[in-house]
Amino acid sequence: MLMLLAAAVVILFLVNIFHGSVNIPCKDVLSILSGGETEREAWRLIVLETRVPQALTALLTGAAISVAGLLLQTLFNNPLAGPEVLGINSGAGLGVAVVMLLMQGVLAVGVAGYFALFAGAFIGAAIIIAVILFLSSILKNKAFLLIVGVAVGYLASSLISVLNYFATSEGVHSYLIWGMGSFSAVSLEQLPLYAVLTLLLLAVSLFMMKPLNALLLGEAYAHNLGVNVRLVRGTLLAVTGLLTAVVTAFCGPISFLGLAVPHIARLLFRTNNHRVLLPATLMCGALAALLCNIVCLLPGESGILPLGAITPLIGAPVIIYVVLNSKNL
Repeated sequence: MLMLLAAAVVILFLVNIFHGSVNIPCKDVLSILSGGETEREAWRLIVLETRVPQALTALLTGAAISVAGLLLQTLFNNPLAGPEVLGINSGAGLGVAVVMLLMQGVLAVGVAGYFALFAGAFIGAAIIIAVILFLSSILKNKAFLLIVGVAVGYLASSLISVLNYFATSEGVHSYLIWGMGSFSAVSLEQLPLYAVLTLLLLAVSLFMMKPLNALLLGEAYAHNLGVNVRLVRGTLLAVTGLLTAVVTAFCGPISFLGLAVPHIARLLFRTNNHRVLLPATLMCGALAALLCNIVCLLPGESGILPLGAITPLIGAPVIIYVVLNSKNL
């Protein structure tokens, strides 16, 4: 099954490269990818500097945000935990808003600008995670914790609205464009940095499969098995915050994938064993993001659909199904 998922990811990745808003013959795309000649030089720029980075960004982003959702669901033992529901996305968005709106969008250019956006996003996400972790030790009811997460998300959105009110028109415009979400926001020059950060964090998460399985049995049982629960919890929260911050800073808010994709992986593989579930979630996330990117390009030359309008179409039905069929909520 994992091999089938991997094959599907490769197929959709190739579709993302061969299909776009500009119609380029397949033979020319193949020639460009192999370093050969092409009929129009503009096609070479479109394929190598737009389609390839966009497809790689979609693949990495889908994997990253989906794994972050799985880590949160396991950590809080809650099927509805996710970066968006617990307000982590909103916190990261608030950090980005502070950088983009107060600095009038000037810093949001070049490598230095993306480091500033990343720092703002991580600080915002870290603050929300700290609040959620503190409240999780007080609130034993999982539903109450979700309500608090939603409330924190609304609070962050309110603060963003206040910042919008006092910001310049250039800062507001930059933030609105960023807020739509896009896999095309990562250029060919920025892609190596984005790929290194994402792959490094995904590699750390893959080394956490054994303690994640132990946490499924409860913290007390995990402690008896020799797992340092406090260290594992801190590592999981750090990885989740960093993954969310990296994705949010570079691509904007990506909703529903982190919440829905882990459930899609569970439905496909019928297991909670993270040795299977984590790689499956990673590939399902990449597959879902590549599919969303294709759907965004469906209007063709008429334009491109906002990513934020497409991801809920995939994620929302999955969440509704989970809620209707869950006995633990």
